[in-house]
Amino acid sequence: RRVLLLGEGNFSFAAALCGARGTHVVATCYESEEEAAGRGGAVRSIRRLRDSGAEVVFSVDCTKLKEHFLPGKREFDRIYFNFPHCGRKAGVVKNRELLACFFQSCAEVLAQLGEVHVALCSGQGGTPADQPRREWHNSWQIVAVAAGAGFVLSDVHPFKAETIHGYKCTGYRSQDKSFCVEGALNHIFTRSTPPLCLTPVSCKTQLGSQKVSFQVPQVLVDKINRGFLEVNSSHPVRTIKEKLSAGLSQALPLQNVSSCLPLLHQGHPDGVCHSSVFWVALSPGEAPSTEETSQGLADAVGFSHFGQDTDRDAREGCPIPQQFHLRPSLLPQAQAMTQKGAFSPGTLHVLSGPVFRQCRITPHSMPVFHEMLVVLAASRGTENSCIQMLVDNIKTTVSSLHQATAGVKPSISLQEATSSGAELNDFAAFESQLGEIQHFICLGTEPDPSGSCVGVTRVAPDGLKSSELVVVSASLNLDLLAMLLCGISDWRMLWTSDRRFLQQFPEGELRLFKSFSLYPPSYVHDVSFWLPDGEEFDEVAFHTLARRVSGEMVISIQLRDSFQQPGTGRRSLCYRLTFQSCDRALGCREAAEMQLRFREEIQQHLGVTLR
Repeated sequence: RRVLLLGEGNFSFAAALCGARGTHVVATCYESEEEAAGRGGAVRSIRRLRDSGAEVVFSVDCTKLKEHFLPGKREFDRIYFNFPHCGRKAGVVKNRELLACFFQSCAEVLAQLGEVHVALCSGQGGTPADQPRREWHNSWQIVAVAAGAGFVLSDVHPFKAETIHGYKCTGYRSQDKSFCVEGALNHIFTRSTPPLCLTPVSCKTQLGSQKVSFQVPQVLVDKINRGFLEVNSSHPVRTIKEKLSAGLSQALPLQNVSSCLPLLHQGHPDGVCHSSVFWVALSPGEAPSTEETSQGLADAVGFSHFGQDTDRDAREGCPIPQQFHLRPSLLPQAQAMTQKGAFSPGTLHVLSGPVFRQCRITPHSMPVFHEMLVVLAASRGTENSCIQMLVDNIKTTVSSLHQATAGVKPSISLQEATSSGAELNDFAAFESQLGEIQHFICLGTEPDPSGSCVGVTRVAPDGLKSSELVVVSASLNLDLLAMLLCGISDWRMLWTSDRRFLQQFPEGELRLFKSFSLYPPSYVHDVSFWLPDGEEFDEVAFHTLARRVSGEMVISIQLRDSFQQPGTGRRSLCYRLTFQSCDRALGCREAAEMQLRFREEIQQHLGVTLR
């Protein structure tokens, strides 16, 4: 491998590295050879480097690396820059600018899987790893600076000068003097995946007896048809689903429902807020006729109620369009199959797949997740014991998985449905809209042993019961389970395209996740606007626009102020948006551009007037 060392003072660090098997060292400094030779011990280190076959290059500007190496010799597997500094009494701003230009230059000469190592004195980096930690404005803000060039901080550890044979730091205020490296840290950066270029996507799916296509909502373009539950997938959501299925199959015969579950539902789901589902339009000329729909959707799912816009069209005498939305749950499909008698008594039937819900931006609110729905037709009067059997089995499997990954036993509990779903989490709140719930299944792990709702149990309403049978079900959020079991703090990481995520989960094995993007920088922007007169503000649509414009880079939206103008009654709102990525580099300029686009979008789509 080719190793590039920059800003060498007396070349003692480079001399300690040279001679390593399979490593070709290119050691450089900013000064001329004559100036460098004046530093104590430099001549001896340079001689040792050349004797070992290393290259020594002088007058190298770390911000213009491409200019110093021929095209065939520009690619380096590792770049070291120990204790960079502009020299003399340069302040934090100038040193940030130096680092920014340095990282931009590294991007031109670093191998695709290469690393950039930057050692800084205690407190300079501005990350939580620094102890004590400086105030952000007084630090070099190295993670944010590197993000501007497409790098993420993948590791950080103490710089142990005493372990480097012959190393002596020098260059204090551009002099041949040493400086304190106690508490110094080595920051290791890697390339980020490039920004997603999300072009409009059309998706084909089965609707009744025919195939149709529809435009995928922009916020879901990178999440449709990812195949996480397919046979060849090693994604943790599939591993958890397979482990749960294996555990349940020990209690009763189990059958995975192999029929293609429709992505689209028609009409408006009962009890669900109109803005909580993703409405889609079929491609022109592909909408089935009313007769075809009534026949075909017997195999799919239809709802008898229409949404608010349809009701308005009917009142105004306009033709009522056929409304379709992405499935928010697998429960309606299970209910349709139950009515057709598709479930054999005494057999567990498992339905699984992604479901889609428009929701506000919070750490655990997911516009898409993988649902596992377990359905059992059992003798009437045994519903409570059947639910307990399902939950006990799920408890056993989840406890075993968590103990294997974290080494501790989690707390799994049933909470009566008298608890408010909104008090548990957004998943539970939405499930409450879909129909009566018997219990919430809660999983408690450190640091929140009280429990987060990861599933619900239900008994089918009277209309779905035969005289002798009752249908019970348990619905599980596989994504939430994966987060809790594998220590994944951000749901977006489950959908990353970065190969380093799946590399941590060999097929059939769950492990505690180690982030490859540490201490990602965050950027705060405010937006205030006047609301249209006489119209209710759709906050879910506001959050969904933020998701779409930022490519899921907004992690928090907080209402900061609400003002009503005396006399006119006009209402103004002010929101604070926090931009942060969990898996790729996000620089301050890119975040600012997202904020500007968001301001334009809310004017166009929500009819607000910016202040």
